[in-house]
Amino acid sequence: MSTPRRRFISWLGSASLLGVATRPALEPLTRRQNAADAHRDTLRDAHADAVEEEWDMSWTARVSGRYKAVFDSPELSEGVALNRADAWCDQYKEVYGAARGEMSPVLVLRHSGFMLAMNDEFWTDMEVGKELRLRDDKGRKWMRTNPVSGSSSSGTPKPGESIPAFIAAGGIVLACGWTFGGAAMRIAKREKIDKAAALTRARAMMIPGVILQPNGIFAALRAQEAGCSYVLAS
Repeated sequence: MSTPRRRFISWLGSASLLGVATRPALEPLTRRQNAADAHRDTLRDAHADAVEEEWDMSWTARVSGRYKAVFDSPELSEGVALNRADAWCDQYKEVYGAARGEMSPVLVLRHSGFMLAMNDEFWTDMEVGKELRLRDDKGRKWMRTNPVSGSSSSGTPKPGESIPAFIAAGGIVLACGWTFGGAAMRIAKREKIDKAAALTRARAMMIPGVILQPNGIFAALRAQEAGCSYVLAS
């Protein structure tokens, strides 16, 4: 047998052995992926019904689009997380032709970002703009209204400009229960009312359609268990 032919046969044998050697390494990866998928399905099944009626978990059934993402907003950032969630929908439409109904955007408002869940009355009464050092468009006065409540938009606000418009377009907005409790305490102190009355008052001052959750971290994790990819949006 000629030297070139022997080299070719030797190379062919080595390649075959390499294929055999790498196959077991690939199989565990596949099994781990299947196990991860099964675990996610188990989590969804385990969370089918909430045992505490205080918390509305029905929103998880609405995370049913072909594309799912949760936009976590721990900072106020004048509502940039809302804009990013809406931009994601627009960009998937531009790139993939996805209809709005195929998108499931979830916005989580927590920490200082929670203030975006409160209406203009709360912002005015509690002087949120002054507390967070936010000035109006002219830069001379403290902001007295929620920048994404929809009240400051000229004409019909777009989903990326207003929480009510975002919700109307199919978006889901979740708010931190811990920070909500702090907001209720501020109301109780200012209006000199008891805890129960302050909690009722605080709920009435939330933007309609925003869903209160135990806290923001819970909301972000639950959205991921429902199939959302996670984005730190502010």
